[in-house]
Amino acid sequence: MNFRKTAFAVALIAAVPAASAAEITVSAAASLSDAFKEIAGQYQKQHPDAKIKLNTAASGALLQQAAKGAPVDVLAFADQKTMDMAGGQNLIVPATRKNFARNTLVVVAPADSKLAVKGLKDLQQSSVKRIAVGNPESVPAGRYAKAALEKAGVWTSITPKIINTQNVRQALDYVARGEVEAGFVYNTDAQIQKDKVKVLWTVPLEKPVTYPIAVAKDSKQQVEAKRFADYVLSAKGQAVLRKYGFTRP
Repeated sequence: MNFRKTAFAVALIAAVPAASAAEITVSAAASLSDAFKEIAGQYQKQHPDAKIKLNTAASGALLQQAAKGAPVDVLAFADQKTMDMAGGQNLIVPATRKNFARNTLVVVAPADSKLAVKGLKDLQQSSVKRIAVGNPESVPAGRYAKAALEKAGVWTSITPKIINTQNVRQALDYVARGEVEAGFVYNTDAQIQKDKVKVLWTVPLEKPVTYPIAVAKDSKQQVEAKRFADYVLSAKGQAVLRKYGFTRP
């Protein structure tokens, strides 16, 4: 009889989730996928009571998800404009907004490419038939690329060649598979597939590519969300980001 009571009590305890366990959803720009996966893994080892669910996509898509009420606790974007929009829509806790990384925009080609292009104007050459660019409406890398191409006075002339992608990683994949002659991606993305793509040059930008992070205003796990954001900014989080080619803002 005592055995049955004990077994019943154990079953009840097992059925009740640990009250201290905190699960948070981190929505991060596609270019952060690999670095944040490693950061989340390290964080969970250091804080066994926490569980991180990563949601990666183009910054614009993540903003739309949050605006429509999708559950999110931490937002990490690839540009300031998207975070400004999040702030304007009252989606973040302003005091938690911090810049945590910097990147550079580059033009890449397939590793075996023989293209003789050295600058943005050279993309007008007939040998360049297709160029992968993230959709400027939702992808920060695409927005940076469009601004640079407009400043160089070639945006209109190469528009027919542009293949819009859903995020910067898709642009990278198109180049890696040889489906386009060139593409605009971040330097950190190019390093991930350096056996399949080569960097042709770094794109000159008026403003540096900086990444902001913030706690979502409607997060039900504010304390845990801030703890994770702080970890990204910590020495350990920054070490992982440097490993993947990011630099301090």
